[in-house]
Amino acid sequence: MKTIALVLVLVFSAAALAANTVRGVLVREAVVYLSPDESTARMATAERGREVAILETSRDWIHVLASVAKDRDVTGWIRDQGVVRASTAAGDQILFGEAVNSEQEAGRRGGRRGADQDAFRLYRAMAEYFPASPLAAEAAYRAADIQWQLDRADMLSRPSAREREPFLRHQMSEDLMREVIKKYRGSKWADLAAFHLLENQVCGDWQGESKCPDREAAMYEKFAAEHPQSPILSEALYQAATRRAALIDIYRNERQPARSAESRSRALALLERLLAQPAPADWGPRARTLQYLIQQGVPTFGLRPAESVSEFKP
Repeated sequence: MKTIALVLVLVFSAAALAANTVRGVLVREAVVYLSPDESTARMATAERGREVAILETSRDWIHVLASVAKDRDVTGWIRDQGVVRASTAAGDQILFGEAVNSEQEAGRRGGRRGADQDAFRLYRAMAEYFPASPLAAEAAYRAADIQWQLDRADMLSRPSAREREPFLRHQMSEDLMREVIKKYRGSKWADLAAFHLLENQVCGDWQGESKCPDREAAMYEKFAAEHPQSPILSEALYQAATRRAALIDIYRNERQPARSAESRSRALALLERLLAQPAPADWGPRARTLQYLIQQGVPTFGLRPAESVSEFKP
């Protein structure tokens, strides 16, 4: 019984210590030293967005358990600089700002190696450390979007990217997008996350047949009907319209003139609805161009398709 009691004491003591441990997130790269002295051995380098658990302090140094890679932590000392705690004034804005800096660096030619992952970690940490922040939902979405784009690049690099059936293609992980939808239901960020999920249902190659564009058009129409106030509504309507426009010629080739005529009417109706919206920059003119081509009888099947992933920028 004494042994059991001792074990329970140790367990509860460890839990209490973990609960009281102050944690922080790095907004700079930090060298982890063996001792609080830059002349001692370097244990590792922790990147931006990495979390540290603060074990003790010594003047302008902190003793930390630092996450330096996936499933790898090290214990050592770092300078107490650039470590954002939950108690840091305007900490949400500081983390978000550095995440934006890193995201822009990742998109710059010759930008810092690993900046995309830095941005991902910083956005995730910001949403976790400051859940009540007005920036939390956007940060969670931006983290999910970065992961989605990385997965998408991987998908497009595979031979299966041209498979017709979606289930034969590499699927982007939906976990983070679904987390945004669940936590921020009804927000524009949840709408954007839901729009991303549609890409896992898009065919890699229509192969000149009506099955894929007809199903995809219905999918985008359904999204537009269920998200009438979404900031992505214009793009959803355009995606549906491009597919209905392509079906004009596909059904004609399949010798289904009635369905070809129906597709023309539905494509024009979708474009009229889009043009009645206060559409973001590009979608209005693109809708006008597609409308003109349809009215002129110019085939649109075979033209470069619209990107099926939103490039919406807040």
